[in-house]
Amino acid sequence: MVLSPGQATVGANMQPLVDLVYFNAGGGHRAAAQALQQAIALQQRSWQVRLVNLTEVLDPQGLFRRLTGIEPEDLYNKRLASGFTLGLAQELKLLQAGIRLAHPTLVQRLGAHWQGTAPDLVVSLIPNFNRALADSLALARPQAPFVTVLTDMADHPPNFWVEPGVDQQLVCGTAHAVQQALAAGVPAARIHQVSGMILRPAFHAAAQALHTPLFDRRAARLRAGLPADGATGLVMFGGAGSQVMKHIARELPDTPLVLMCGRNAALARTLREQTARAPRVVVEFTPDVAQWMALADFFIGKPGPGSLSEAVHMGLPVIVTRNAWTMPQERWNTDWVRSQGLGVVLRRFSDVAQGVQQVLQNLPVLRAQVQAVHNRAVFEVPDVLQRLLQGLPQAVPTAMSAAMSAAMSADTSASLTVPRCTAQPTPSPA
Repeated sequence: MVLSPGQATVGANMQPLVDLVYFNAGGGHRAAAQALQQAIALQQRSWQVRLVNLTEVLDPQGLFRRLTGIEPEDLYNKRLASGFTLGLAQELKLLQAGIRLAHPTLVQRLGAHWQGTAPDLVVSLIPNFNRALADSLALARPQAPFVTVLTDMADHPPNFWVEPGVDQQLVCGTAHAVQQALAAGVPAARIHQVSGMILRPAFHAAAQALHTPLFDRRAARLRAGLPADGATGLVMFGGAGSQVMKHIARELPDTPLVLMCGRNAALARTLREQTARAPRVVVEFTPDVAQWMALADFFIGKPGPGSLSEAVHMGLPVIVTRNAWTMPQERWNTDWVRSQGLGVVLRRFSDVAQGVQQVLQNLPVLRAQVQAVHNRAVFEVPDVLQRLLQGLPQAVPTAMSAAMSAAMSADTSASLTVPRCTAQPTPSPA
């Protein structure tokens, strides 16, 4: 059951109220909250789950939007779409300084929200604001546990995800993040490791369906406007796309590509107008990302934790970059790609043709290494939350998460029904 913030507290059946806190900067935090909400519903937990948009709590009258014409997160999202991410590390320090200065006001507003909505458990899926969230909850609802689920593979200390000295339970998707939390002084009993990043349950179903006889990949490719055989790449830079996709498409004129543009309709129009010898399918915003990934052989994009984890989960070796433009919290992700042998890390996308060649030359090995990564985090996190609600000590998620992961993947015959491509094919040069 999903309630809007501000509705009645505990129902007649005394179901725990669980709040999942997100914001819209980048889209990954909202996606993780929605995925966790879906998994909790599928597991039939007796909880009432509410999605809480932090921006709406802190600015319920929308003053920022009325003054500027945009949402606060749009400033960040426009940077991502333009690809101009140089200097974000320095800007992050300024943001964090502003949050520290505003701490008393943030605690007051959040505390009033918690008093009015009375959650039994609060789960943050956002960075930077966790001290304010924890302190306000401790004042308004001291009996309610506060949990931070990292939606990044690594922390970017100090005061990004981990807040030393705060009553904060941490859910980490990598061993590296666990070690960072320990090094920051977080007691081991407050750290819970799961097997990766949170992915929508649909990705688990789609990945399982790849191995069923009901999925005809060649036929699905043809329906989508792609060649039945031969290596196809999928290019994706989050929900807003990126201008660098135009350069990548130009550098790979002979490679069939699926170009995922998200909500960037202008980028999609430009990509459709580009000429290429190989087939191209340009896809705007769609909930069917897993289905499109099922048609590809490798992934090209930025090393974001969400898209990177989705690609690996769907069996795709990856081609990513690491340089001064890489966001600071995503740089460790490229170390993970290298150490696990999951693909190629380039200095710049002007070398993308060489990167594709390297992947294709080593495709069987890379596929095997990608398929060795097993991620069931979205089914494991609710086990952690259940134990915290019950006041139980830390334990490795086991029975329910494993059982539900298997059950979710059992009936997937319709999970990979790829919609027929209705876009005009990319024009070929005369």
